[in-house]
Amino acid sequence: MSDFNTLELITDSRGFATLWLSREAKNNAFNAEMIRELIIALDRVQGDPSLRFLLLRGRGKHFSAGADLAWMQQSAELDYHTNLDDARELAELMYNLAKLKIPTLAVVQGAAYGGALGLISCCDMAIGADDAQFCLSEVRIGLAPAVISPFVVQAIGERAARRYALTAERFDGQRAREIGLLADSYPASELDLQVQLWVANLLQNSPAAMRASKDLLREVGNGALTPALRRYCENAIARIRVSTEGQEGLRAFLQKRPPSWQAQEPRS
Repeated sequence: MSDFNTLELITDSRGFATLWLSREAKNNAFNAEMIRELIIALDRVQGDPSLRFLLLRGRGKHFSAGADLAWMQQSAELDYHTNLDDARELAELMYNLAKLKIPTLAVVQGAAYGGALGLISCCDMAIGADDAQFCLSEVRIGLAPAVISPFVVQAIGERAARRYALTAERFDGQRAREIGLLADSYPASELDLQVQLWVANLLQNSPAAMRASKDLLREVGNGALTPALRRYCENAIARIRVSTEGQEGLRAFLQKRPPSWQAQEPRS
């Protein structure tokens, strides 16, 4: 458990954490307190070297209904500079999630509206229920998906982002999979089982190699070939081959045994 009011940060003994959005009575809608607590929670995760990866989930029926309407009403009554401060706080959350050193997996059920799509897009991977409902709903209430837009475009591409940001159409988990927002979608009744399968798969991998691969892919970006990128990639493989886990993984493969990060998992 944790000492947050709007979240739960739970660490699993196998070496990963689950960050739960926990305003179930408000459908896990954001307000200023939740945004600040998410920033603090991610800072704790970033500072914990024992963690291999992070799951981002929502308690109850919905992943997140987006911005809390009462909070939005208060924001509408504030001046430009105060709203700018709020936007900077939300941007800090999104950028911190996107830049987290360890892999991140969002798990989506029910509604994911507005800023919730930003959280999903900032994660490295996402899965969800077939009947989950997604919507970039900002234009319906006279706003724009401004802070989250770079991450949404990275996740689903410019053309799809234009469509859904300008129409505010709802789309389901299967469509989210088709456009790349979700890696996969499943019947709602199977979602928790699939989460456990994803967890089991991620636990097979070298923690250091997953971090190194995330750094590598961030540097590679869209894959544009440059001399600097070639040198970066050459150095990246050389570094990881001589690293402790790189050496252990190669030895384990040649000796036909599990590497230490698998052998040390507790047995049920």
